[in-house]
Amino acid sequence: MKKYVVCDIGGSSIKYGLLDEEHHFLDKGKIDTPKSLGELYQALSSIYQHYEDVAGVALSMPGAIDPERGYTYTSGALGYYNNTEFVKELSAYIPVPITIGNDAKCAANAEVGYGALKDVDDAYVIVLGTGIGGCLVMNHKVVPGKHFASGEVSNLITDYHDPKNMKELWAMRCGIYGLLKHVQEALGEEVELSGIEIFDRANNGDEKVIAGIDAFAREVAIQIININTIVDLERVAIGGGISVQPLLLELIQKNYDDIYSYYQQYAFPCAKVELVTCQFNNDANLIGALYQHLTSK
Repeated sequence: MKKYVVCDIGGSSIKYGLLDEEHHFLDKGKIDTPKSLGELYQALSSIYQHYEDVAGVALSMPGAIDPERGYTYTSGALGYYNNTEFVKELSAYIPVPITIGNDAKCAANAEVGYGALKDVDDAYVIVLGTGIGGCLVMNHKVVPGKHFASGEVSNLITDYHDPKNMKELWAMRCGIYGLLKHVQEALGEEVELSGIEIFDRANNGDEKVIAGIDAFAREVAIQIININTIVDLERVAIGGGISVQPLLLELIQKNYDDIYSYYQQYAFPCAKVELVTCQFNNDANLIGALYQHLTSK
């Protein structure tokens, strides 16, 4: 069975693994993300050289990326591979087939290929993290968009009175920072809590914290309804670290049902969409990058 080196390039670290064709991990590792493009190429080459008999290299990375051309238009927070013939340049270091893909779209590909979306045609993936990753799936394929930025919902404007208020972008309202703000408002104090601490308190019955999570979940549910109004989906898969908490999906579902049932009495045209959690979390980008690599040939 063929083996592949797969890397997920993040802002602070590169997670990597050696996977077989059935997306089983044979090895895993992590290194710090380099500070320059040349150092990045060298680091990826070193990871590749660590293994023998590698059939290909698949990369997940931030930015607007053209997977077919192997070209990176932007590079997210890293900032050093804008407008770069990335695959062509990296091929000077690595002599096997290389593919690249946007990280959120790789996460969606994991669900399309092997997970929560493998049996549906039209779906959406929402990844709740520092910001909000998003990806549209139509006809069982990830939709890149004309400028390779389809589904980037972090920048949805939620403040109609001041559309230039970046603190009210959806990423700030419903990323991990937004969750904390909702909980702080419910508690009436600016206590610093991690996502784990928030859900530990909620799972132990802290009613104020639960109310904060509920307010957060209601905003997520509202945007799911808005997204579904535009593209008419079968299923929405919710991922990110906090998505492993059953309480979160329970509250998103409760709020979604409440809002949807209200509008349904007025002949709301959209069908009800199924809400599920993503099957893959920390490994989603790696598994999705492999799926893209295997299906791009």
